[in-house]
Amino acid sequence: MSERGDKAKELFMSGYNCTQSVLLAFSDLTGLDDVTAARLASGFGGGMGRMREVCGTLCGAFMAAGIINGYESPADFSEKARTYKMIQDIAAEFKAKNGSIICRELLGLKSAEGTYIPEKRTKEYYAKRPCPMLAKQAAEILEDYLKKLTAEN
Repeated sequence: MSERGDKAKELFMSGYNCTQSVLLAFSDLTGLDDVTAARLASGFGGGMGRMREVCGTLCGAFMAAGIINGYESPADFSEKARTYKMIQDIAAEFKAKNGSIICRELLGLKSAEGTYIPEKRTKEYYAKRPCPMLAKQAAEILEDYLKKLTAEN
């Protein structure tokens, strides 16, 4: 369905965290080299440092969206509002499809596990996680959003 969605899923399955996976799927549009993108997104996985807050796939989509179509000047109120609308629109679509934008809720957890130690990527890990599909979906949502912006302009 979506080349970027498939790429984000593939990147997650290769070991990148959820945020890295989505941001890296847009490297050609962000202008970030893979090392810079991976480092920038490295602390946001697992719902921000494994705290299970905002889904990392969305954090990656937000980062890419901001780099591609964000604002620069702190004095440009209308561009700031436009950027915030973009982020809220992307989050709203993700929430409509999944019921939440919060990592722990998407994973079915009552609270964060209380550790910063990431889980080993095993067959069992991938079997119990919706993360690969969420990475695919977040990338698709952003890709569709960007296409709509291009069509409007």
